Amino acid sequence: MAHEFAAASGCGIELHEQKLPVNETVRGVCELLGLEALNFANEGKLVIAVAREAAEAALAQLQSHPLGRHAAIIGDVVERTGVRTIGLYGVKRTLDLPHAEPLPRIC
Repeated sequence: MAHEFAAASGCGIELHEQKLPVNETVRGVCELLGLEALNFANEGKLVIAVAREAAEAALAQLQSHPLGRHAAIIGDVVERTGVRTIGLYGVKRTLDLPHAEPLPRIC
């Protein structure tokens, strides 16, 4: 989703890895297998881009609903194009689009 936002806007996206609401089990399995959780299909998630000044108010509204309890501010729109993740120690790395589905989808 971040790649689509970046391409459509002509801007870049920086995602803070530690703020992403990824289930700990999923994080652990991905780490063990050397996979990037951000490259998997994920039904039932919503990404919203709002002005920085409106972010906290939008987050509060989302979290006030039972289905929004895991809502989080996960990143920033930046001038530099592309999508990057920011790790625990502030290290930025480019998040490339996967060349293929890392695992088959079961629908």
